[in-house]
Amino acid sequence: MKRLASAMFLKPDCEKEYKERHDRLWPEMELALKNHGASNYSIFLYSDKNTSKNILFAYLEVESEQVYNAIADTEICKKWWKYMAPLMETNDDYSPVVQTLSELFYLK
Repeated sequence: MKRLASAMFLKPDCEKEYKERHDRLWPEMELALKNHGASNYSIFLYSDKNTSKNILFAYLEVESEQVYNAIADTEICKKWWKYMAPLMETNDDYSPVVQTLSELFYLK
């Protein structure tokens, strides 16, 4: 199992809506995540009140990074990205702007 972590960027005042949309994650999106080997997936929010920056920290475990990355080519993932785009910093294809995080410590 490989552990992946990344940071994404939430627009100001979108925390509640972001959480609500994930609380109602589409069943077909959940199935796509699982079919692409994702498990133990969590997203945490860091809100810096001084700068109004909202950083999302995502952590998940995957069986294969290559298999997991193929989810980006699915129609359901592209539809989810477009649905979430008003709330997040995104690329031209609506995918979230993502900063991959490097692991510096792990305690098993």
